[in-house]
Amino acid sequence: MRKTVALLLLLFTPLLAHAQGMVSAADPRAAAAGVEILRAGGSATDAAIATMLALGVVEPQSSGLGGGSFLVLYDARTKAMTTVDGRETAPMAADDHWFYDAAGKPLSHFAAVPGGRSVGVPGAVRAMALAHRRSGKLAWAKLFAPAIRLARDGFVLSPRMNNSLTQFSGHVDPAYRALFFGADGKPLPAGTTVRNPEQAALLERIASQGPDSFYVGPQAAKLVAAVNGAARNPSKMTTGDLAAYDAKARPVLCGRYRGYKICSMGPPSSGGITVLMILAQLERFDMGRLGKDSATAWHLFAESSRLAYADRDLYLGDPDFVAVPLKGLLDRRYIASRSKLIDPARTMTSIAAGTPPGAPKRVMAKVQEVAGTTDLAVTDGAGNVVEVTTTVEGPFGSGLTVDGMILNNQLTDFDTVPVKNGYLVANRVEGGKRPRSSMAPTIVFGPDGKVRLAVGAAGGSTIIAQVAKAIIGVVDWKLSAQDAIGLGLLYAPGKTAIAEQGTQLDAMLPVLRALGEDVRAAPMGLKANAIERVGGRWVGAADPRSEGVAMDQDGSVTVIQRVGAKTNRPSE
Repeated sequence: MRKTVALLLLLFTPLLAHAQGMVSAADPRAAAAGVEILRAGGSATDAAIATMLALGVVEPQSSGLGGGSFLVLYDARTKAMTTVDGRETAPMAADDHWFYDAAGKPLSHFAAVPGGRSVGVPGAVRAMALAHRRSGKLAWAKLFAPAIRLARDGFVLSPRMNNSLTQFSGHVDPAYRALFFGADGKPLPAGTTVRNPEQAALLERIASQGPDSFYVGPQAAKLVAAVNGAARNPSKMTTGDLAAYDAKARPVLCGRYRGYKICSMGPPSSGGITVLMILAQLERFDMGRLGKDSATAWHLFAESSRLAYADRDLYLGDPDFVAVPLKGLLDRRYIASRSKLIDPARTMTSIAAGTPPGAPKRVMAKVQEVAGTTDLAVTDGAGNVVEVTTTVEGPFGSGLTVDGMILNNQLTDFDTVPVKNGYLVANRVEGGKRPRSSMAPTIVFGPDGKVRLAVGAAGGSTIIAQVAKAIIGVVDWKLSAQDAIGLGLLYAPGKTAIAEQGTQLDAMLPVLRALGEDVRAAPMGLKANAIERVGGRWVGAADPRSEGVAMDQDGSVTVIQRVGAKTNRPSE
């Protein structure tokens, strides 16, 4: 009898371990919120929503109800995938000179951020509602309980948020500063318990009245009044802009890399397609043999990144407004032609976008993206997986607040100048349009067809390189997800590359420069989260640069070796 029981346990232990839910998030209070919902019988989607809501309370510099989100969801029963686009939209009054001054000159990025004009119609609430309708199990209101407690009863100010308040909150309005600054005008020290009663009341209203209460009625009118009455850069948003907003279910974007299926968010995010191009262009190189400590491997990564970012800058935008040649960008012959430009022995002398099949005539334009945002990954007992990247764009968004909620500055992700060299820019400002994003929530399936990895990142356009690097780390270098996201990053969106200072890349700089790399070492604002399936069980990972954790459904926290000097960096 004992032998029979032992055999049954041996057979079913992997299944039981696989059934255990997991949450990885950038803050332990948010991860605990997700775990609370899993324990209550919630789905991965329910737990992801609770985690997002809690992040908006304890990490408001990065995300919240006043921002937007992209979600990638995998249903273990049907094997179906869904992506939800909760990206903000420009007011209908926005035209292609939205970010020009009275003299007819384009505003600089930093001049455009503060105030009302940078605020897009927030999409996070509608995105959560759409995801909940599709794959939620618990009541909508129940998902808000952990975040309401945190805002109402208080939470301890973390070192990372104190750092953000110190460095990036100069544009934040007085009402919000009163929550987090002392009488001496300095940010409250880490370890202080802070409360946000107005935010708690807002969360309670949305929980009890539903998502429509955010987009119509008094709440919408209050938001419109805030952005249109802003002292700097007043907007022309209307209550109709909010009432008309809806999140969208978009086609999932998938590609192949060494037998693995990589699925991510499509446009208006540029993140998924750019990750897929980086990987596809590298497939002819033996990255596994070269290894993570090879300068040649990182040089190849940089070269592939440059080519992919160039195509991204030229062709990507909101697909409801511009033609995006997704099939052409992933066309095998086109990828092969781009890959041929990569030489292991030398760096390209010039970088230009290619001409994929079906590409419209365009001109190159670049947006100044600020390192910001947050990410989370969730799995549940049924094997469902959700990966979410959510943001208010830059640290503390526009600096405007309503009811204790930060409003985004997402519209500064548009290209300011609408026409260059006689061609319309794909990512120009238009009324009702969604600005291009770099967010890349990604789910990776192994050769066996099962989920192998869920991964996403924060940090502006570095998100793309972080996710691509993590996938290469797991697939090619056989690293754990924890070690893969912890690797230093070589970020090369153009001619100059940045090597993350204080990492394994420091020792490679002489060789990289000998290969012709124009590379400088610098600290980087990086923040990633992941969950992987190993031996039939879920294993969580969180970026050692962040305060993030991975938490099992039983409350066990993955031990993460923090990187002290890299914990508090401008990556909010």
